[in-house]
Amino acid sequence: MKFPSRLLAAAALLLSSPIAFGQIPGVADVTAGQAAQPEETRPAGAGGTAGTMDSTTSTKAHAPSKGNANDPANWERTAVHKLAVLDIRFAGRTESVIFELFPNSAPLTVANFISNCESGTYKGIAFHRAIDHYLVQTGDPLTTDDSKRNLWGTGGGDKTIPGEFKLPHQNGSVAMARRDDSVNPQRRSNGSQFYFTLGNLSTLDHTYTVFGQVISGLDVLQDIAKTPVDSNDCPLQRIEVNSITVADHKGPLVVLHQAGMGRKRYTVPSSSKGPFTRFLERIW
Repeated sequence: MKFPSRLLAAAALLLSSPIAFGQIPGVADVTAGQAAQPEETRPAGAGGTAGTMDSTTSTKAHAPSKGNANDPANWERTAVHKLAVLDIRFAGRTESVIFELFPNSAPLTVANFISNCESGTYKGIAFHRAIDHYLVQTGDPLTTDDSKRNLWGTGGGDKTIPGEFKLPHQNGSVAMARRDDSVNPQRRSNGSQFYFTLGNLSTLDHTYTVFGQVISGLDVLQDIAKTPVDSNDCPLQRIEVNSITVADHKGPLVVLHQAGMGRKRYTVPSSSKGPFTRFLERIW
């Protein structure tokens, strides 16, 4: 008897962090010719990576809730990951991006982000900035209204959040946008706008607040970054956020890749599977 040719690749367990904690040295200013920093975009006419993360490891931002914290096996079973699931309407289809939030490193930022998600701030907004190999940006409440397109990127500034600069920018980092230093010397974050980095952008370290890391769907964000844009780097086609849901996940995550289709499938941690399920995954 032959088994189907479908192959499921081994899943990556989210156990160790590629993110370095601690003091980050100051960085040089971005020079002319480099891509603009992820500040709030001005209206039209106004003046002026470290590898794929689709099956990355995740940071040990949360200690085990019980048991021996020095036992890796116990930590794997009890670690809690706070995950955000972003559903995006793009090119006639719905795609998902999953990223982990780091409340231990950016508590004020994460609390504000979750509040925005729960209040519906992000429902129906658009991605208003896309730069290939650099970043994609969203979170502006003004983008729900196409008639205000010339103002896209300027909203959300009525509320600001203190900067929290513990984490560096790497491929797939999630960070808050802000006004530039000339009008915002304290480097406070915009109350709603955030961006995803598409490379190791160390020039932004210690100046913009990183509060999350993509664990699945980086390919979707890279596709968005390649879409045609106008002179303000705003996508010509509307790319809309359907919803963002935040939930806690206890234990390791498993991401399965199905050969021939290119789409991810998600499953429960191995510790929660029965022997028959584990057997099927070995032979299929």
